[in-house]
Amino acid sequence: MGLIVYGHWGAPLLWFPTSGGDECEAERQGMVSALEEFIEAGRVKLYAIGSANGESFYDKQAHPFHRSYVQAQFDAYVHREVMPFVEQDCQTPGIAMAAAGASFGAYHAVNTLLKHPAALKRCFALSGLYDLRRFMDGQYDDNFYFNNPIDYVGGLTDPAILSELASCDIHVATGTGPWEHSEWSYAFSEVLQRKGIRHSLDDWGPEGGHDWVFWKNQMREYLRRDFSQ
Repeated sequence: MGLIVYGHWGAPLLWFPTSGGDECEAERQGMVSALEEFIEAGRVKLYAIGSANGESFYDKQAHPFHRSYVQAQFDAYVHREVMPFVEQDCQTPGIAMAAAGASFGAYHAVNTLLKHPAALKRCFALSGLYDLRRFMDGQYDDNFYFNNPIDYVGGLTDPAILSELASCDIHVATGTGPWEHSEWSYAFSEVLQRKGIRHSLDDWGPEGGHDWVFWKNQMREYLRRDFSQ
């Protein structure tokens, strides 16, 4: 698995690529350049994570249970390998991390925070999809349930986890711009609200579309506000 680090200092931000992206996508699509002022100023340190999407939910030749298994393995990789690497790289055990991503990357950002709220304290989910049943051909197993936010958040009852999530800052961003499916974000927000999980549903209106020009602008605004010195 590839991982690229941008920056020398600052709060760690894990960036997850879109469905067909990899660890180079953020730079290739101009996200790294868009956030350069924050990276160079030491306000944020960006960790661009590689993708297993092609071997999980987007592998239509694989059995659905293999797809959900690979996703479970990817989550374990982020938790057991990426997060310890970030702590070591920042020379700060237990450092609070943030996650972000657009499109399918938004799913990964949200899923990672919800499953590991002790380590991840903030996420920015841009134009995401939070119910992945369409990728399972009508099949269902535990690996899928525990990696499908609409489902496991709806069934969440553990007061310790809910208490941990109460300390997190979750942003679900959508809008009315081109190619955007705002109904997916609104449906997910309703589930979070029913569980009393504090979050912000950020409707950017015409400035919230499903494309990089919108996502770069949103991330700049989020970092200006939430990653100040």
